Amino acid sequence: MARAAYFAVGAVMWVAMHESGVHATIGGVVLGLLVSAYPPRRAEVERAGSLTRAFRQSPDPALARQAKLSVERAVSPNERIGAVLVPWSTYLVVPVFALANAGVRIDGDLVDRALTSPVTIGVFVGLVLGKLLGVGLASALAVRLKFGTLPPGIGLGHVWSGAALMGLGFTVSLFVTDLAFDDPALREEATVGILSAALVSAAIGALFFRVLTRRGSAAPRPSRLEPDVDPEVDHLRGPVDAPLTLVEYGDMECPFCGRATGVVAELRARFGDELRYVFRHLPLTEVHPNAQLAAEAVEAAGAQGAFWAMHDRLFAHQDELEGADLLNHAAVLGLDLERFARELGDGTHAQRVRDDVVSAEASGVRGTPTFFVNGERHEGLTSTDALAAALLRTDPRGGPGQQPPVPVPAVPDVRPVAPVSPRHGCLPSPASRRRPTSTAPLRG
Repeated sequence: MARAAYFAVGAVMWVAMHESGVHATIGGVVLGLLVSAYPPRRAEVERAGSLTRAFRQSPDPALARQAKLSVERAVSPNERIGAVLVPWSTYLVVPVFALANAGVRIDGDLVDRALTSPVTIGVFVGLVLGKLLGVGLASALAVRLKFGTLPPGIGLGHVWSGAALMGLGFTVSLFVTDLAFDDPALREEATVGILSAALVSAAIGALFFRVLTRRGSAAPRPSRLEPDVDPEVDHLRGPVDAPLTLVEYGDMECPFCGRATGVVAELRARFGDELRYVFRHLPLTEVHPNAQLAAEAVEAAGAQGAFWAMHDRLFAHQDELEGADLLNHAAVLGLDLERFARELGDGTHAQRVRDDVVSAEASGVRGTPTFFVNGERHEGLTSTDALAAALLRTDPRGGPGQQPPVPVPAVPDVRPVAPVSPRHGCLPSPASRRRPTSTAPLRG
């Protein structure tokens, strides 16, 4: 629908500008600036998933239409139109345009004129150097003056590399050349400058990406927990005022998170009331299709005071996370099934799960399970001994000599589990990792 509306407006604008004497392609540039663009909307993504699940359970034309519209609303018209037009423009329109509009026969005489022509030199310097400095400095100043922030994983090296590629654009430059110069000789000299700038900008951009981005210019991945633990919001096990804090970002369908439950149980047995444990959701829906619904089910159980009971049960039955299975789990726990099913179907707790996902992104989490020890992301093995050592090392009460002894039971009351290596865990699918961030799902 959006594509048809923009096409209709664009066609009318093209005809009007052509008849007015203004180059009609300028209308295309204006229309491109008017197309709505925004990051993917998480709420619509979640709603589309819920509607799709509902359609799968009860195929209905009304549900199909709602799911389709929700999917479309989740992605901006700019991206949807681009996905359709980019292959055509990249492989057909632009090459044909370049061949049809350059119209320059490059020979020795033209090269000699261009090397000393103020027009050629001015166009070349403006496109190569002017765009590099304009875009690069403006972006760097905006970041430095706190007008905006760069997305996670993007640094100023990437910004300057992208700025170097700005001189590649030759389409509008050729249009402006036709409008600016009546003398064919000057148009030829300007065209040589434009084409030369495109080649040089491509080479400089490639060099910048190779050199600047390999020097670690990307913004460092956050290592602090964001936001801090809030007993009014987070789900805690252990005393609220315990001096040691362990936070886990987990996925109910992730087998490595299931194994990590044994590690957490051993740590709680070892530290007792000295430790509080917090679980935050990070459903990796690209690889675990039931993770989102399972996370909402845990929150729905939590609304009835059974968060940890449902948490433990789902990790013990990770192969039973379909909608019907979740209702069975709720029945076993003695929950109000009508309320549980209604909240699960309406997506009542979807926003709560999304808040945890946003928290994971802000904290630099790339996969599950990821642990934060006393507010700092834990790197390395996630075995019981490794996490215990990290808890003691970062104890806010001071060094080892100032800390009270930690009781260690002679015989743990939980089954031992194999340690979870940092190289073994659940990550988003490779396809999702290739998408630009942010707003996309978590990068892994």
